[in-house]
Amino acid sequence: MSEKGKVTRAAGIVGSATLLSRVFGYIRDMVTAYYFGAGPLADAFIAAFRIPNMLRRLFAEGSLSISFVPVFTETLSRDGRREAFRMAGAALRLLSLILAVVAVIGVLASPWIVSAIAAGFKGDPAKFELTVLLSRIMFPYVVFICLVALCMGILNVLGHFAAPALAPVALNLAMIAALFLGGVVASDGETRVILLAWGVLLGGLLQLGMQVPVLWRRGFNVFKPGPLWHPALATVGRLMLPAVFGAAVYQVNMFIGTMLASLLDTGSITGLYYADRLVQFPLGVFAISIGTAVLPSLSRQMAEKDLAGVAETFSFGLRFTLFITLPATVGLVVLRNPLIALLFGRGAFDAAAVSLTADALLFYAVGLWAISCVRVTVPLYYAFKDTRTPVQVAVVAIVMNIALSCLLMGPMAHRGLALAVSLSSMANFTLLVFLLVKRGMVQLDYGAILVSVMRSGAASLVMGVVVWRGLVFLRPDGGYTFLSAAVSTAFGVTAGAAVYFGAARLMKSPELLTVQQILNKRRGR
Repeated sequence: MSEKGKVTRAAGIVGSATLLSRVFGYIRDMVTAYYFGAGPLADAFIAAFRIPNMLRRLFAEGSLSISFVPVFTETLSRDGRREAFRMAGAALRLLSLILAVVAVIGVLASPWIVSAIAAGFKGDPAKFELTVLLSRIMFPYVVFICLVALCMGILNVLGHFAAPALAPVALNLAMIAALFLGGVVASDGETRVILLAWGVLLGGLLQLGMQVPVLWRRGFNVFKPGPLWHPALATVGRLMLPAVFGAAVYQVNMFIGTMLASLLDTGSITGLYYADRLVQFPLGVFAISIGTAVLPSLSRQMAEKDLAGVAETFSFGLRFTLFITLPATVGLVVLRNPLIALLFGRGAFDAAAVSLTADALLFYAVGLWAISCVRVTVPLYYAFKDTRTPVQVAVVAIVMNIALSCLLMGPMAHRGLALAVSLSSMANFTLLVFLLVKRGMVQLDYGAILVSVMRSGAASLVMGVVVWRGLVFLRPDGGYTFLSAAVSTAFGVTAGAAVYFGAARLMKSPELLTVQQILNKRRGR
């Protein structure tokens, strides 16, 4: 199979598993919204969960994988499987020790951490203390999820993508079980939200447990004793520290948004959270899946000094990402109101909460394409062992986000915070591409990329107009009910997909043809 075929196949596996995880994640969020709405309990849990969740995205979907995979691939290619496994075992043992120390410090320092990320909670002592308690319960989750990230890197290089991608399903199931248990045994909301925090910790343990038997079947014994150090880990460390910033600007910006939203009206944090959850659906199912699939291929081609192959793989990854995320951006903007009403508009999550979340989703969604492209572009820099540029660009983007957030949160409230994230993400991607072109790191066919973007953009625009006009006739006068929201969403998704892929087919989009070829080969087997 060609490298393009490998990327598409791997992205399909990761995307399918991520889709399943997102479905259970929606069920989790739906039940959470039903019990806690957009009130103080929801704000407390989301603020506390931001800490381990941000670290999950930094490591499980960011720096740990980006820094470990190229070094592990190079060791495997140069020294063989035995030496690569020795290096991976040392990484696992050393990381476990470091994470144990971090977890203890995090639990002890929770009051100061909460003071930093949710300064506005200090005016409500009960809310502040609850957030501290939830943070202490969930902080050890960081240990499990970072080890899962390392296991993911090992398995991805060995050609296995399913188990790491399915791991979040375990977290969502554990949290759903905790919510239902709280609904049965607890009569007050505070007890229910504490049980939910324990569900997060259990979910982390289950996620790690899923990786062990798969690694064992691949010949890697997780429990085999050995040294804490391997010379190759020095390279991983040098790549990892800057990668925390270079690969995770969006997560840092979201974290900043939570801090500033704590100064706004109650419900602002919750509205931003649920809007972000909807943005994470296409981001996780498609963009992160493509980025995960591209990284081993880029690392393998760099180890073989195949610069032409690197350019082709990156170009395909970027074009394929835009082929998916441009229509997703338009779809979220057009369908934001019925979609949120359908997914969350019940129980304590009233019409005001739906409107609050829809406003945030509008301004998050306009930056989805840029956030997604960053996920594909940053691994290219790290394949070249360039750790400095992504960090420099990340610092610019973060500073821009802080400035825009402070400027916009006054007149636009939480909507301004969402818009600041999108604008800074656009700046991040633009700078990365500009420097890529200026330095001539790879010889890309920029004409082909531009033509592909124009095709995808035109098809997305046609799709958006058709869906928007259809919603005009379906929009209810008195606000969305469950039935009207379901009908509007079903129409939007069905008609949108038909129009977009029909237009892409008429324009003979190469990205669509590649997907069809892979599917035809699989049917032939």
